[in-house]
Amino acid sequence: MGAVIIGIEGTHLQAHERAQICQPACAGVILFSRNYAAPDQLHQLCAAIRAARPDLLLCVDHEGGRVQRFRDSFTAIPAAAAFGRCFDRRPLFACRLAEAAGVVIACELRQYGIDFSLTPVLDLAAPVSTVIGERAYHANPAVVAVLADALRCGLRQCGMAAVGKHYPGHGRVSGDSHHTLPHDPRSPAEREADLYPFRHHIAGGIEALMPAHIVYPDIDDRPAGYSPLHIAALRQLGFDGAVISDDLDMAGAQGIANPGDRIQAALDAGADVTLMCNDLAAIRQALTRDYHHPDAANSARRLAVLRARPIDAATAAAHYRTACELLQAHAADLV
Repeated sequence: MGAVIIGIEGTHLQAHERAQICQPACAGVILFSRNYAAPDQLHQLCAAIRAARPDLLLCVDHEGGRVQRFRDSFTAIPAAAAFGRCFDRRPLFACRLAEAAGVVIACELRQYGIDFSLTPVLDLAAPVSTVIGERAYHANPAVVAVLADALRCGLRQCGMAAVGKHYPGHGRVSGDSHHTLPHDPRSPAEREADLYPFRHHIAGGIEALMPAHIVYPDIDDRPAGYSPLHIAALRQLGFDGAVISDDLDMAGAQGIANPGDRIQAALDAGADVTLMCNDLAAIRQALTRDYHHPDAANSARRLAVLRARPIDAATAAAHYRTACELLQAHAADLV
């Protein structure tokens, strides 16, 4: 089975990329802004990927706010923090709006054959983390849990799975794991609030979680995504969904120099699949080797749940119209 979901270079699938996605190590493709020019082009690109490998997972990081990869002809989804601010004034209404956002994200992506978005963010809002910032719903873990529940409800209405991130919590940690390897020196008691949204969504059957490229020294000297101790702790909490590594191109993951060794280290730690998004040379190198899945049958089962589920088109269209109207009518509440 495949080991890594890869990024591709541009707006069309090139011949060498078609060959890459046909490699056994390739488990899927993740799309970015560089892969989008217009709706027709995106249809053609996704169709070309599906034609080359129908079994691949196709995903995108499409949270809303500053992390929304497709914009022209797509609905602008507010940042998560906007729903949190609305919650402080009108909690039930904020949940309706978050659910509507989930419907819009899922319906707009699914028309292109995209299986899932890497959302919701389950981190807590705190000034110390500039990389999370507005991507977090709130500083209160219970509010984060409830608003993410609402978003997941919207995703489910259009047959889309959810991927919660970044376990066991990035929002109250200094440092951006895109550029450095952060360390969280807090005690387990001090981190307890960060864990609450993850525990809540594990109990609620979330389909996938993404570990952070952060070291928690009291647990392990390896980043959580490379740590068997962290991923075993997830399983002990009852989580039976997919573990998807964060991007192994990020600086927080590059304590292991060889890209193939990074993938294997994440798999050995308990990841079901990994991401390698932007370093095209590393992707080419990584796809030339074989990988060992310690629990291949269960990994395959967990990843299968991430495929978009069949839905009634008329029902989905009705949900989508209602959700768009709600978000447009109340845009002023989400600033």
